[in-house]
Amino acid sequence: MNQAPRDSSFKPSENLSDRLYKVRLEGVFEGPMDLLIHLIRKNEVDIYDIPIALVTDQYLAYMDWMKAMNVDLAGDFLIMAATLTQIKSKMLLPVHEGDAEGEEDDPRAAITGPLLEYLQMKSAAELLSERDLLGHETFSRQSDTDDYLKEGEDEIIKVGLFELIDAFQRILANVSPEEKVEFEADTISVKDRITEIVDILEEKGSLAFDELFSSTADRSEIIVTFLALLEMVKLCLVRITQHVQTGIIRLFYQ
Repeated sequence: MNQAPRDSSFKPSENLSDRLYKVRLEGVFEGPMDLLIHLIRKNEVDIYDIPIALVTDQYLAYMDWMKAMNVDLAGDFLIMAATLTQIKSKMLLPVHEGDAEGEEDDPRAAITGPLLEYLQMKSAAELLSERDLLGHETFSRQSDTDDYLKEGEDEIIKVGLFELIDAFQRILANVSPEEKVEFEADTISVKDRITEIVDILEEKGSLAFDELFSSTADRSEIIVTFLALLEMVKLCLVRITQHVQTGIIRLFYQ
């Protein structure tokens, strides 16, 4: 089973938040409910029987990681963190014999119900988004994603924020733990990194995620690339998908 990002060897420098570009999460990115769903699927657990201690620890680990990357979290993430922590505390309380009559007192019901409702609404929204909005007056541009899918006739899915974080965690895991994050004056900026990625995508049309990083890439380069991709998604410059069968993540210029 995959470990939470909290277990990563990545240690941000103390001055990282003062010196690194800040990214604000807006409506284009997933919220706290999506992070919970991601963790439930990642741990392959039943939504009706959530291991609240494990999920809470992993949720807080993701928040720590995003803050370390200077990602500005919305208040909803903090509210959910407080809710999970409260449920975790209640689950740790001893159960007395007289209190074991009804399962409706399960503290996890406070998030199970809203999660199920959210999944239903999200599923309905996805179905609506697949319909033509204006019928014959709506035209769509042929994309490289369509060609990529036709070649193998395999399933591809859209990559969300938390899948992207997992991918960057794997890249960071390959960097020596002794190496520190030190941003110098000549370190490439997020803006410059966006320009570099756009130039590559304009030439190739698409790019495998691993191709973004050279074998000598250090932590500062990886972090800047992460922030650059977040900005590119917000600006609708890039679409990120994952091949279900192989797990390969690919970027498409749009």
